[in-house]
Amino acid sequence: MSNVLDDIVAHKLTEIAASKERVPADVLKMQLASAPPVRDFVAALRTSAERICIGMIAEVKKASPSAGLIRADFDPVAIAKTYEANGAACISCLTDEKYFQGRLEYLTAIKQAVSLPVLRKDFIVDRYQVLEARAAGADAILLIAECLDDCHLRDLYFYASELGMECLIELYEPDNLDRVLKLQPPLVGVNNRNLKTMITDFDQTIRLAPRIAAQSLLVAESGIRTRADVQRLTAAGCRAILVGESLMRSADIGASMRELLER
Repeated sequence: MSNVLDDIVAHKLTEIAASKERVPADVLKMQLASAPPVRDFVAALRTSAERICIGMIAEVKKASPSAGLIRADFDPVAIAKTYEANGAACISCLTDEKYFQGRLEYLTAIKQAVSLPVLRKDFIVDRYQVLEARAAGADAILLIAECLDDCHLRDLYFYASELGMECLIELYEPDNLDRVLKLQPPLVGVNNRNLKTMITDFDQTIRLAPRIAAQSLLVAESGIRTRADVQRLTAAGCRAILVGESLMRSADIGASMRELLER
């Protein structure tokens, strides 16, 4: 039976094929020389966690498959600047066009406008997308364990490292945790939203935290809306959070960030 994640990945493969025709990998490799230097994504989160107990990856996201249009007055650069001014450690930029109304160009513009590290958040299943991310200025990429078998997960993880980027490896299913931890990644994210059903279970991170926090910096993702949520996650061992929809829906993004971070 088809699920949302399967549909997204199937469409993504057609997008990648078209992109390879339009801009061959060899062209992207030549663009690497002029790409902006890599910023240390992991160090930014660790520094923030040491200073205020939590590091925030603030997400620039216009829409999603579960929520539809989230923010109509969408200015990615202005949003990123607001994030930087109000305590974000890093920025996540959605680049998927069909399902999230994102664009890779948004990431490039954000990287030029702020001094924070920027993550490309997409459904990355091919080395071409990793190369594309670095050429566009990304400092880190998201890898989703549910999208990748062991061979592809390992290959994309180490290819990103070759290009100087970090990876935030995300999972939802507990069965994927051992194969993720086998890579000894500095960052592991638990998505509280099941991407196959789009149902959110806030306690998913808390249940998996004891198995992750001792080895990797644990990032909680999805469903984080209040300071009480942040406190529960911190108590469970989370040292970073990725927040998107609740900030994107806020009438005052800066105030909402300050409330979450107690700044």
